[in-house]
Amino acid sequence: MVTTKENTVENLKEKSRSFINRRIVLGTLYSLLMIFALLLFFSALWYIRNYGNTGFDSVMFTLLSNMGGVNSDLLKSFFTESVLPTALCGGVLVFVIFLLRLKWNWFLKIKFWHKAVISLLLTLVFFMLAGTKVNVFGYIQKIMLKTTIYEDFFVEPSNEIITFPNQKRNLIYIFLESMETTYMSKAEGGALSENIIPELTKLAEENINFSDNDKIGGFLTPSGTGWTVAGMVAQTSGVPLKGSAGVLENNEYGKDGFLPGAVTLSDILHQNGYKQALIVGSEATYANRDVYFSQHKTDNVYDLLTARKDNLVKDDYYVWWGMEDEYIFKYAKDKITEISKGDEPFAVTLLTVDTHFPDGYVCDLCKDKFKEQYENVIACASHQLDGFIDWLKKQSFYENTTIVISGDHLSMDNQYMKRNVADDYGRRAYNCFINSVANSENYKNRTFTSLDMFPTTLAAMGCEIEGDRLGLGTNLFSGKATLAEEMGYDVFEHNLLFSSSFYIKKFMIGN
Repeated sequence: MVTTKENTVENLKEKSRSFINRRIVLGTLYSLLMIFALLLFFSALWYIRNYGNTGFDSVMFTLLSNMGGVNSDLLKSFFTESVLPTALCGGVLVFVIFLLRLKWNWFLKIKFWHKAVISLLLTLVFFMLAGTKVNVFGYIQKIMLKTTIYEDFFVEPSNEIITFPNQKRNLIYIFLESMETTYMSKAEGGALSENIIPELTKLAEENINFSDNDKIGGFLTPSGTGWTVAGMVAQTSGVPLKGSAGVLENNEYGKDGFLPGAVTLSDILHQNGYKQALIVGSEATYANRDVYFSQHKTDNVYDLLTARKDNLVKDDYYVWWGMEDEYIFKYAKDKITEISKGDEPFAVTLLTVDTHFPDGYVCDLCKDKFKEQYENVIACASHQLDGFIDWLKKQSFYENTTIVISGDHLSMDNQYMKRNVADDYGRRAYNCFINSVANSENYKNRTFTSLDMFPTTLAAMGCEIEGDRLGLGTNLFSGKATLAEEMGYDVFEHNLLFSSSFYIKKFMIGN
């Protein structure tokens, strides 16, 4: 027969086990929260160190979009600079707060709930530091404000206000990864002691370049336009890409619908009988670029995977982000030659990749001329692009083809910029229009953005645009002020970041 005393002892043991189990569960929970906050902190440091202050909207989009095909060097960098220090620091903190037992250390003899408070306070501190680094609090403050910029200024692109010429011109639109006018010499309007993009500079001088100064210059990249797919969206639709709007989706941003309510350049060209293609060197599924262009009536999307099928590269070929620019231009020559044989006018969009951060990709064509690897890669990109333009000039379709060369956004190689570019230098993205039908005397000293490239491209193709505005963009060939000029750039830029129910309903949902 079990005695009362034995029952009491057993009950105490059971309570003790239950108490210890609760401590283990709670301690594990507090530890995981602290480690997660620590990971956010180190990730924020990594992001700012590598990307610079591109805005929290780009962070949101990166978190929400398809990351398949991301450069392995970036993943390695993230692991060594974020995951590894998180594991080491987090392990030390958990051990000291919850596991270490030394009688002589008064801190380690405090009660469990005190340790819980300490871990929660550290968690809060790490969250606050991470948020401060990427300016999430300023971002939240701005998106809590409403804007009516779309209601007041947005112009719906349509054939009712866009008139194509009788002989429709072909279009080749080349997005140059991270290409800036910064890379020119100071004497030419750049930021460096020596011009590392002489070919691009010459193209801009001999053709049409819209500039923020009286020399060769470029455009600003406001909120929602400062990373690759956002830059492509902005320049082809006249509206920014609001990454935060992706929280409305139940899955990754753009997987099942990428701005279904927007009318883009490829939509307009499709409605006017154009055959269209997109050519990229990575996997087109990255950031759901394939969805954006296909949904908006681009006929064919060519990327690393199709290049393997077409025997341009081997089945296991993979460097940098997929295949380097040397192969992108070879692929483009093949596909442009093929598409140009049709009866329809054509539009081909290219996106280069070698000049992506960090430090760019050194291909077999690169020369070791400058002090930094990134400069050698940028110089090589300029030379390769010039060679591609020379090839286009020899083709039968050249005279009836408008060519637009544009940086997709400013470089995210933050460390290079810190080392070589003065803090007060006004960085701008590169632009050049070749074989433009339109002309203007108003090329210089303009305040304009990537959004203005959309109507300007159509105008360069000979289209007449009623009112000279599409989306939030202004035809730069016209005498009309851009919204950035009319409102002031800071006001314009802030309004793009402010919350807009119009944007969500019109572009995201498509109502």
